[in-house]
Amino acid sequence: MFRITLTAALLALGLATATTGAGAVTDEEREKTCGEAEKRYQKLFGKPSADEDVVIVKMYKYTFCPAAIEVKQGATVRWVNVDRRTTHSTWFKEAGKPESDRLFSEEKVEMKFDLPAGKYPYLCGPHWKEEGMIGQVTVIE
Repeated sequence: MFRITLTAALLALGLATATTGAGAVTDEEREKTCGEAEKRYQKLFGKPSADEDVVIVKMYKYTFCPAAIEVKQGATVRWVNVDRRTTHSTWFKEAGKPESDRLFSEEKVEMKFDLPAGKYPYLCGPHWKEEGMIGQVTVIE
């Protein structure tokens, strides 16, 4: 049941919007939120997330920024919570991976993608149902 629900949600959203209890988030709202997340990242860590040696996904205001990423096999992705008061997690539930620990502000979790090429949807354990906090990693060879 979950596999169909999450996959259908990802397809319906095109990962450009996220469904929340109050309705859909527009591309413009997501772009604004992710812009704020990048500013917060730079304030906390002193440099743009693009300057890191790994792919960075910021967790902010119930949003993964960016929501969809593409990485080569063997790449490392780092999720960083840049929210001030909310904890987040990453959970590749469909892939059978355990949920990460809850990350407080400025905490991070990393994952090396030694998985076969394909699409891997993931979610924030505490916020995927009510807030629509979902993302996807596409692994390429």
